[in-house]
Amino acid sequence: MRAVPAELAARLEEGAASLCHAWILTRSDAVVLGFTDHDRDLVVDGATCRAASGWTAGAHETAAGFAPGLSAALGALDDGAVTVEDIEAGLYDGASVACLSVDWSRPDLFVRLWTARIARIRREGEAFTAELEGPLADLDRVAGRTFGRLCDAVLGDARCGVSPAPGAVCDKRWATCVGTFANGVNFRGFPAMPGEDFLTLYPSEGERHDGGRR
Repeated sequence: MRAVPAELAARLEEGAASLCHAWILTRSDAVVLGFTDHDRDLVVDGATCRAASGWTAGAHETAAGFAPGLSAALGALDDGAVTVEDIEAGLYDGASVACLSVDWSRPDLFVRLWTARIARIRREGEAFTAELEGPLADLDRVAGRTFGRLCDAVLGDARCGVSPAPGAVCDKRWATCVGTFANGVNFRGFPAMPGEDFLTLYPSEGERHDGGRR
């Protein structure tokens, strides 16, 4: 639930509030930039939000539950704000963005609509498009190692340890690792791991049931 300042709520009820949007962006080097769709610059939450930046909101997708949600922001490249050099230097990678609804006649009155971070920013001529992802995006990522029967090393890398001949390939199976490359000691899979077929097994008359074979 968003916390709306009491004075802003009262102005909204009276119809006296004049709303616009502001975006406050904090880059990876801690530089803070502000943008607004109002027709003049505003100072919001300590940041000067520029009106002439061309920054606008693009498509916005709000997801239910723990889905991350996606947004986009569009803007013009500007020597005084977002520059090609800074984009190419990666200063906007992972930058945080806060979108606020502001009473432009009283910029000290605002409510935070959402926060996100820049997942990707790309140049399009003299403009840029930033793809934003919400704070729950981390829950949608696979973290850590996935265990399986096949080797998850790359042929020839440090975990593999093999110096393959040009054109050599590996199908990641234990038999190939041992028989072709004699590299069983560095096999990064788990060939004895039960597969999905194990879930459907049931006792059969005449078979051993000592738990030693699958």
